[in-house]
Amino acid sequence: MDEQEKKTTIYEFTVPPGQQEAIRLDVYITNFVENATRNKVQDAIKAGYVMVNGKKEKASYKLLPNDYIFIELPKAPPPEAKAEELELDIVHEDDDLIIVNKAAGMVVHPAYGNWTGTLVNGLMHHVDELGTADNDLRPGIVHRLDKDTSGLLVVAKNDETLAKLSAKFAEKDVERTYWAIVWGTPAEEGTVEGDIGRSKQDRKLMTVLQGGRGKHAVTHYKVLEYFDYLSLVEVRLETGRTHQIRVHFNHIGHNVFGDTTYGGTSVRYGPNTGNRKVMFHKLITRLGRQALHAKTLGFEHPSTGEMVRFDSELPEDFQHVLDTLREHCKGEF
Repeated sequence: MDEQEKKTTIYEFTVPPGQQEAIRLDVYITNFVENATRNKVQDAIKAGYVMVNGKKEKASYKLLPNDYIFIELPKAPPPEAKAEELELDIVHEDDDLIIVNKAAGMVVHPAYGNWTGTLVNGLMHHVDELGTADNDLRPGIVHRLDKDTSGLLVVAKNDETLAKLSAKFAEKDVERTYWAIVWGTPAEEGTVEGDIGRSKQDRKLMTVLQGGRGKHAVTHYKVLEYFDYLSLVEVRLETGRTHQIRVHFNHIGHNVFGDTTYGGTSVRYGPNTGNRKVMFHKLITRLGRQALHAKTLGFEHPSTGEMVRFDSELPEDFQHVLDTLREHCKGEF
């Protein structure tokens, strides 16, 4: 890689030959570039960073089948993660690691659109040192949870611990279970297998892809409690892909309750009328996220070799949904 390539980000797209509908250049790029907004794409086109078949075109240019799009964007210098005093729920801490019960709504580490207020920012204020592994924006982070998923995370306080824990997660030698409320009544237990990758229709979404075009993903579950057209499930991940639980349950038609991204905010089963409709609307509005919580976390401690296991209580918003279902949805509503 030459110096010029190091200073730029390059994207290349070819419009499929079977593309029937004419689509604007700015719309097409926005759909296929992660974290892109239409305004930013239009600015890039005006600045001359986008070429179509070797020529500059306007944002309104209607793409044709086989059109070749070349984008070369100058890279902005990455910001540095800074310590912030934030409220954290520390479940356990020793010389090597921290177990945090992450609140829903908190992003794990700084990234595009979320440079402050993340778990990493709070941890940098809480401790003097975190393992870096040459990534200054994700110090100490061994694994992640989605912004609106609550629950347990392990964070490494030094490089040696980070390396050992990362290896354990890569080898799947870690116990991780989640609790989720899903629409419908799936079989008492089961396994969902399906390669996961980015959706062609919307690059911001993940989906199950056929023909080996995604990353291998396996999700195991068992039902803990059945309600009227809903279920409380315990989920165990064999792999750890982006949005894996939400995508797999969406794929089998049992969307995670309250999931605004993957179809969990609509009444998926049973009548959508009267008191039932009102009740679910109130529950989804109050919850404001997917009903998904990382409940347990177990692994071999990297320093002592002892097996450690941590369990977390359900957060209040999740527990409220569960209590309401137990009161009103045991059987037909």
